[in-house]
Amino acid sequence: MKSLRTLCVVTLLGAAGAAGSLAALAQGYPAKPVRFIVPLAPGDGAGAMARLIAPVLRERWGQQIVVEKRGGAGGTIGAAVGAKAAPDGYTLVMGSTNMAAAPSLMGKLPFDPLKDFAAVTLLAKTPSILAVHPSLPARSVKELIALAKARPGQINYAGGAGTTLHLNAELFKTMAKVDIVQVPYNGTGPSVIATLSGETSVIVAPAISLLPQMEAGRLRGLGITSSQRSEMFPALPTIAETVPGYDVAQWYGILVPAGTPEPIIARLNAEAVKVVQAPDFVSRMKKEASFAVGSSPQEFSAYFRDDIATWKKAIKFSGARAE
Repeated sequence: MKSLRTLCVVTLLGAAGAAGSLAALAQGYPAKPVRFIVPLAPGDGAGAMARLIAPVLRERWGQQIVVEKRGGAGGTIGAAVGAKAAPDGYTLVMGSTNMAAAPSLMGKLPFDPLKDFAAVTLLAKTPSILAVHPSLPARSVKELIALAKARPGQINYAGGAGTTLHLNAELFKTMAKVDIVQVPYNGTGPSVIATLSGETSVIVAPAISLLPQMEAGRLRGLGITSSQRSEMFPALPTIAETVPGYDVAQWYGILVPAGTPEPIIARLNAEAVKVVQAPDFVSRMKKEASFAVGSSPQEFSAYFRDDIATWKKAIKFSGARAE
């Protein structure tokens, strides 16, 4: 009996010591530079979001936040690097809608988005905009649909395989019952450039990527992908006003490798939420037709899981595939 009591005491002391060590680890975190992987190509909204978050965290922590762009394969290359990183809090991954869609779009992946990552916080959500090159004789979603039906297979849209540009356009294509053709580019930046040059005529990309071009008159916005109009440009109709039921949005959130200590996740969450809920950040998001969120890890985890299910249905409905 005495031996049993001794064993219990030792076990409890060991557990208390381990908990104390984890707490101390979080208290001193971060003690060195932090890598922030953006698994999408330059020009994508994920990169812009990381550049907004990183400097503020750098200032708060007094440590470098190195934004590392790892684009390719619809975001799966960079995500795989993040999934295999040490779970010590020194590798962050910018999660996005692409990661939620990847399992259904690409089949076998070099990582499991739910098992290989732990959620930190949902940073923001941003709708996309359906825009066209000014040379295309369509000034509304209705006119674009009519034009596409009159010219089946002759109108192209820009969007890399597996990206939200691809998925959003394919969903529009299916729901509007039109035949428009994908021209794949490596990321949002090249896709926007292709549409600006007239190589392609249509693009459905995050508002943050298209607003400057629309304001300059180099692209013509026809509709927003959210179910409600944006306060930023209330005159821009929703696509759903012409294509009932169409409702998609891009999201961005911080993920870390699975196994990262809970106290570090809690510290990361607290710091990131302070950043995204600050008045300056909220105002910046509104100006870019986006919405600041700042969720708990549990809320983000549930949202991520639900979004994977949503895109599974959408991809099955549209028949989209990443080649």
